Amino acid sequence: MTFMDFEKFRSFIKESVIFKMLSIGALILVLLIPTAMVTSLIRERSFRKEDAIREITSKWGQSQILGGPILTIPYEIYYKDSKAEVKTRVSYAHFLPEDLYIKGEINPEVRYRGIYKAVLYTSELKIEGKFLAPDFAKFNIKEENVKWEEAFLSLGISDMVGIKEQIKIMWNKDDFIVEPGTKIRNIFESGVNISLPLTSAGEYNFALDLNLNGSQELNFLPFGKKTEVELNSKWQNPNFKGSFLPANREVTENGFKAEWKVLNLNRNYPQQLLEEDSKEIGKSIYKSAFGVNLLLPVDLYQKSNRSIKYAIMFIFLTFLVFFFVEVLNKINIHPIQYLLVGFALIIFYLLLLSLSEYLYFWIAYLIASISTILLITLYAKSIFIKNILAGLMGGILTLLYAFLYILLESQDFSLLVGSIAVFIILATVMYLSRNIDWYTISSNMEGSGK
Repeated sequence: MTFMDFEKFRSFIKESVIFKMLSIGALILVLLIPTAMVTSLIRERSFRKEDAIREITSKWGQSQILGGPILTIPYEIYYKDSKAEVKTRVSYAHFLPEDLYIKGEINPEVRYRGIYKAVLYTSELKIEGKFLAPDFAKFNIKEENVKWEEAFLSLGISDMVGIKEQIKIMWNKDDFIVEPGTKIRNIFESGVNISLPLTSAGEYNFALDLNLNGSQELNFLPFGKKTEVELNSKWQNPNFKGSFLPANREVTENGFKAEWKVLNLNRNYPQQLLEEDSKEIGKSIYKSAFGVNLLLPVDLYQKSNRSIKYAIMFIFLTFLVFFFVEVLNKINIHPIQYLLVGFALIIFYLLLLSLSEYLYFWIAYLIASISTILLITLYAKSIFIKNILAGLMGGILTLLYAFLYILLESQDFSLLVGSIAVFIILATVMYLSRNIDWYTISSNMEGSGK
């Protein structure tokens, strides 16, 4: 290739609109690499936060699920073995309470591990209710086969670390101290139990106070034929979750109050069940849990992760503005200059992530966006020469970052807002480029730009 041929090829590359568009497309693909790296960094920081929270809660008490109490009574089963000899074995019948009332106060606090924080709480719960007389006739079990004297009561507590005081249960008029562990692991993986020798079937009232530590969530299992739960707390950001929402709730700047009312008809397991039934039912019991999640006001990693999903759109729109300025004003912009602008757009997400770990998210967003807008605008001024074009670039970036913040804050309407915005942007580009003759524009471009 002669020097003249090289100059012609160089001139073609410099002035060809098609080649320029292909170059911009290739640069956008290249910028996917640092975008993915920042996305991975956000995920890593989020995992580190979860590890810090687990470290805090492991010593205090994790999310709690409270179930029970359940009254369990053994009985004997007679059967014939392979040699036709009569054998006996012990099985268990479980009885859920007729009425279950829980009233409690949740006292939350925020604990820190470095820059990370977790919501811990202490709960003061008053639990009371009653059991009806166990009906073994329903199971076709003879009265003489029932071992009343070996009956026991079980209370399910998901994290035993949260128990800070002895648990005393009033059973009718007698008080009993519970023992650690659960005897019905097919229903409760952890909890406490108490032996309650019974003389015969009868109606039993129970009551207990439970002071339980936990973190983030407090949930209950609706074991009563009628279950009523009332919770009060000074926490201002509750998230009521689970299979049942509160029948009444009140959330103010001073905290929240919530009341649940659940019937046995609202769940998918009976009031009385045998051991062989509980093995299958136990798998679905926890699906009926309900309660409250003490939310932190802002999950910065979730917002950072949502924001970077729009990175490619930002890069494309910014490159599009540079491309139109280049074409309409006969300025040649080098691919390296496009690449630097793309890196500046990606640095925004890195700034947002690092600043939001120490500042309120909106302050971090304001600082990161202003810094990025000023950087790109000043750089555009050195490329475009004309102040009005650089000002236009800065104005467009300001609108884009304002639009992104609206999307992040209005999560429920983000799809609608985003769809309308993309439509408006496309319509604007089509309108502004309607009179451009793309076939002749290459021949009119001059190599006077930087």
